[in-house]
Amino acid sequence: MDYCTGVSASTLERLGNHKYISLETFKKSGEGVRTPVWFVLHDHAMYLYTEANSWKVKRIRNNPRVRVAPCTVRGRVTGPWSDGTASIVEGDERRVADRLLDRKYFLKVVFNWLSRMNRHERVMIRIQPA
Repeated sequence: MDYCTGVSASTLERLGNHKYISLETFKKSGEGVRTPVWFVLHDHAMYLYTEANSWKVKRIRNNPRVRVAPCTVRGRVTGPWSDGTASIVEGDERRVADRLLDRKYFLKVVFNWLSRMNRHERVMIRIQPA
């Protein structure tokens, strides 16, 4: 059984030193699906971005419950899981989180350009304590 806590301020601080988190979203059946993602911390929340039509976005729209844990680039979990609630954000909040992600991950700037060229829509996801 996985050890799990809520996404508290101390959990956010601890995760802030990592480059990747494993984001676990849940299917309608309750089965969890884990994905390693880039993230940034801002204003007591965690932000990440992904393709708008991805399965993780569809799962979050059906069930906002998520879990996060530090992980390697390949998704091997390296620390305890924390519960959270995910939502899609827009407007100024999205722009601020996007700029922060650009600063933390140079390759994201390249992916932004490629997404625009391929006309892929992206969404920003905010994760808050459960």
